Formats: sequence, C-alpha cells, structure tokens
Amino acid sequence: MKQGRPAAPAPRASSAAGVRPAEPLARRDFLKAGLAAACALGAGEAAASGAAKKGAAPVSTSARSPGDANKPPRMPVLFVGHGNPMNAIEDNVWSRGFRDLARALPRPKAILAVSAHWYVDGTFTTANERPKTIHDFGGFPDALFRVQYPAPGDPNLARRVVELVGERRASVDSTWGLDHGTWSVLVHLRPTADVPVVQLSIDGRLAPAEHLAIGRALAPLRDEGVLVLGSGNLVHNLRHAFGAWHRGETKTPEWAREFDLGIARALERHEADHLVGALESDAGRLSHPTPDHYLPLLYAAGASAQNDAVRFPIEGFDMASLSMRSVVFG
Repeated sequence: MKQGRPAAPAPRASSAAGVRPAEPLARRDFLKAGLAAACALGAGEAAASGAAKKGAAPVSTSARSPGDANKPPRMPVLFVGHGNPMNAIEDNVWSRGFRDLARALPRPKAILAVSAHWYVDGTFTTANERPKTIHDFGGFPDALFRVQYPAPGDPNLARRVVELVGERRASVDSTWGLDHGTWSVLVHLRPTADVPVVQLSIDGRLAPAEHLAIGRALAPLRDEGVLVLGSGNLVHNLRHAFGAWHRGETKTPEWAREFDLGIARALERHEADHLVGALESDAGRLSHPTPDHYLPLLYAAGASAQNDAVRFPIEGFDMASLSMRSVVFG
C-alpha cells in the first residue's frame, strides 16, 4: 500500500482451533508499507486471525539400544508455516507459537532447511561456511532489514545432502544463503544461532512426486542428528489474503479450510498419494496459485516415517486465508 492511501480497518481476531490470538502489535504500519511489495515478491504475510497451541509437549526420540549410546538421537521432522516476515521481530501469537515449539524440540547437530523462497531451476545446497542473511523482500520496516541470523554453515552436510539426493540431480552452491523462509523461523527456534544451517533449494521444474522422493532420500539424516525443516504455508493465496485484509474481512473461506484440513488428515494417515495430488483439486488451485509454499511440506513428509506420530503444535489462519499450520513428525 503506497503512502497516502486510506488505511483499511484494523483486522480483528477470528475463531480457530486452540487459543484466540491477541490483537497484533503495530501491524498497520507494516501493512501500509508491505501490501504492494509482498504481492509482487511472494513474501508470506499477516494480520492475525488464527491460533497457536500453547504448552507443546516435548518431542520424543526413538528408543535406543546400548550400542547407540554414542550416536545422536533420532530427530523429528518439522514443517513450519512461516507467514509474514514481520513474525521475526513481532511479539504475536505466531512468534510465541514458534518459541513454544522450540522448547519442545531436541537440540539438533545441524539443520537442513527447505524454504519456499529458494525456488529455482535446480536442486542445490548452500555450501557456505558463513551463509549470509538474505532479506528477500521489499517494502518492510528498516528493523526487519537489520535482522541478521549468523548461524554457521556446514559444507560437509551440504555435500552429504548431494550424496543422498544424487550428484546427477543435486550440487552445492555458494551464491545463496539463508532467506527469510528460514531465518524468520529460526530466530525463534534457535535464537542464539548456535546450530549450523544448510538450505536446500526447490527445483520448480519437478513434479510433486519427485519432491516427495527427494524428501525420502533425506530420511537418513534424522539418524545423523540433523533436523529437516520445511518452511512454507499450507494455504498461500496472497491475492485473496491481501484483498481480505483491505476489505476488512476476517472469515476464512471454505476452500482454504477444506484444503488445510484435508492435508492435515492426510498427514495423520501418511497418505502420500493425497499429498502428491492435492494441488490438482479446486481447493488446491485456490490455495496455491503457485506451488512454492506447498512443496516444502513434501520434503518434510518424505523424510518422515510411516510410524511417526504427527502433531500440529500451531494451527490457524492469518489474514483470513493464510494457513499457519505447523507439523511435527516423530
């Protein structure tokens, strides 16, 4: 929204599963600056109308035999609805949900992040020893551009991922870093940036089943102490979300609820066929005009095991139709 345009009414919280969120802090200034820019740049955005579950139970690790005493515990797999980049610096229902989630997770040896915002032609891993913090958006307050997430990289993990995926399909890259799909979540999950982080790109040329297959190839990392983290949104239609905000609408449309709940049920039942074909439904096409924010889920689901418990520590919708559901496998 450009300066001088009348401000839309401040959005009100609407009901959703879990705890009703408090009114967001200083959202109007962000939305005035970011409305036009986010629609063009694909940032995941907000004005709270959902809920995060409080008091997340600690994530259990697999039973271990005496011979495994020196091995790292098996890590869970995580998908996070990252939403608006401002969640990185605001105290709101979503950022508090991320911090609650952090307390329930075991400390990983390293993190492999699959962000919706590294969506390119090819499968690459960041091999930087010190990956840069990428501010891949525009029109936001200066405070957001000042955020740095100085986590170290892990070139050995980057090469290990290439080995697992296959050198004919994947390669290392030193030009990218950590984009906001990764760091806007990790500032809450690992606020001291004390764990190495590698990003894995999403090849936009691949079919959904191929993304799921790459996720399955990454499953051995869980027994190597690596947390596989997908970061996107289960429903991500920015045209609708910003239009709803501008009109002062807070009710979540039926197609968004249908898609979000359908995916949740498929995840609980480990129904890979549903996950692979979901974008072909009417609700899927409305929920994802482009697939970039859905595909990170397939990497997380692929890396999970058939016997993993599935939990949703954060649920609800931001800006009427932006699903903020997060998923823990294992």
